[in-house]
Amino acid sequence: MTELIRDALPDLSHSLARVARAVLQDPTAVAGLSADQLAGRAGVSQASVTRFCKAIGLDSYQGLLLRIAQESGRYAGPWSITELSNDISPDDPLDKVLETVAAADMRSLEQAKERLDLKALERGAQAIAKARRVDLYGVGGSGAVANELEMRLFGIGVQARAWLEVHGAVTSASLLTTRDVAVGVSDSGVTAETFEALQRARERGAITIAITRRSSSPLAAMADIQLAVSGFDTKFRAGSFASRHVQLLVADVLYVRVAQLGFDRASAAIALTSHLAPSHSVVGRRPGRRSASP
Repeated sequence: MTELIRDALPDLSHSLARVARAVLQDPTAVAGLSADQLAGRAGVSQASVTRFCKAIGLDSYQGLLLRIAQESGRYAGPWSITELSNDISPDDPLDKVLETVAAADMRSLEQAKERLDLKALERGAQAIAKARRVDLYGVGGSGAVANELEMRLFGIGVQARAWLEVHGAVTSASLLTTRDVAVGVSDSGVTAETFEALQRARERGAITIAITRRSSSPLAAMADIQLAVSGFDTKFRAGSFASRHVQLLVADVLYVRVAQLGFDRASAAIALTSHLAPSHSVVGRRPGRRSASP
């Protein structure tokens, strides 16, 4: 629930955003407030609280309280909302840094498992499995995820390529057809380079997939298939850094499902290439002898 509110925050009006921030500031405390009390804490009318609940897809304020209570119970203990709201300070010991970062990542992965649209994942995997070729677009941190997905798909015989530079991406997108698939990776969903390439691919008739944090973002709205994922922020790890593990989870599930759908192709590709990495291992090699000086 709290992550859904964070995702919706940029699209809310001023008064509804004040309610959202009041909830995010201390969700466990809000669970014990009436709608009127939350309105007073946020400095808005009670009607704004009701509109806020509707804006994030809930029928009533009681629905908000129930979801917060469920989330608090699910993440009790070391993954609690309260603990994760405490940021990492310069004086924190390394064990606390490890615990906070690991807890944030585990919560992100658990939430992704619950929130990911399996029908959309299946449609994306089916499209990739049947595609003549697959383009992957992303820049910065999202580009690293596009590269990872390229490596995995290519290893099971899918003609996939990651384009991390806008001119190459748009050029490749312009050569796609209705037999192809294009995947745009952008945490924010507003990265111009990724949007431009995916939009061009869509214009060419390719099936388009968006992997992004915000389901309401321009990239998600433009794509045929939306895979909305996000991570829990910590100090020094906001935005795409926090979402990286969840994006990689989506890439991994897509890869495995595509391998299932094209089992014979994937098995043949793996059989032809599985010996390559071990052949470049230094383990077991005898130290080379230096040649004698003339």
